[in-house]
Amino acid sequence: MAKLSDKQKTFIVQALACWDTPSQVGEAFKDEFGLDVPRMQVAQYDPTKVAGKDLAKKWVLLFHDTRQRFRKEIAEIPIADQAFRLRQLGRIYDKHISRGNVVGAAGVLEQAAKEVGGAFTNKREHTGAGGGPIEQKTVVVDERQVAAAVAKLQGEY
Repeated sequence: MAKLSDKQKTFIVQALACWDTPSQVGEAFKDEFGLDVPRMQVAQYDPTKVAGKDLAKKWVLLFHDTRQRFRKEIAEIPIADQAFRLRQLGRIYDKHISRGNVVGAAGVLEQAAKEVGGAFTNKREHTGAGGGPIEQKTVVVDERQVAAAVAKLQGEY
């Protein structure tokens, strides 16, 4: 394992705090510092994983501070905003239409519908018409009615 400077450790901890994988961090580390660092060594700087359970307090604090800042900054990233995404989809749609690409335009319309309909969220609401409660009916039938319905269906097929 390579001996790392504080600057290099900071780079690794902050990248992991932004949910980069150890492989991604290793590649970025090589680009930045020109050194290969094994994934297992990178993983030791993530206090949320077993490999990082003995990480020094200094690095744990940096990790959690960076993660907290990263979460706040997500709201400032344009593509994280639905209105921005819909605007971009509108531009893509216009390009497809101007080029006569009906299939591409239809795909963009589907994407926009999914975006507005909440298909890309984990939130699912199960409600009835107009957002009200789901209507429930209790139907009581006797055996003769069931037998007659079954006989009718069997006769049709």
